[in-house]
Amino acid sequence: MLTEQTAGMPRIGDMAPDFSATTTQGQLQFHKWKGNSWCILFSHPADFTPVCTTELTEFARRADEFAQRKVKLIGLSIDSVHSHLAWRENMREKLGVTIGYPLIADLDMAVARKFGMIHPGEGSTVTVRAVFIIDPNHTIRAIVYYPLNTGRNIDEIMRLVDALQTADGQAVACPVNWRPGDKVIVPPPKTESEVEERKSHKEYEAVDFYLMKKSLT
Repeated sequence: MLTEQTAGMPRIGDMAPDFSATTTQGQLQFHKWKGNSWCILFSHPADFTPVCTTELTEFARRADEFAQRKVKLIGLSIDSVHSHLAWRENMREKLGVTIGYPLIADLDMAVARKFGMIHPGEGSTVTVRAVFIIDPNHTIRAIVYYPLNTGRNIDEIMRLVDALQTADGQAVACPVNWRPGDKVIVPPPKTESEVEERKSHKEYEAVDFYLMKKSLT
């Protein structure tokens, strides 16, 4: 049964909700700030917590890799902007990592509720570790949730971005454990003539008529 919390949760394929928020880089309007870039919007349970610290600093260390993919990063928790700024300074001093992306201060939980980041069964006063990958058209392309006690895998988030961008750019699909450079899946046939046409492609690795792979290089 849908609760008030889950009924309005955005889904893959939905337009990402727009919002205005206070951040460590000033007030911003989300869609305007994001522009026509890809974006990763992620939430963390609370400032000055150990697992969250490892996540935010790893996102920061790999910010250039995301930038190369034209992906903007933005974080969120239901802490104040003053707490965010103090924590940011603490991470710079203690770990030598500067958080270069904005952190949303969501004290009233308005943004967290728009994105369904609060799961009462896991915690009613903190956000879960949610990840939203949003494309240049503001469409939500992937959603990943992690529990409070388990940190995210940034390698997997990067792989997911690569797979989405490859699938879009090449009109293909990406198989299990796919990484850049691996073969991709040719979209399955929709007609009898397409079934026959696929059989003539010598460059395809054919497992069967419905499962064929090809190299992009």
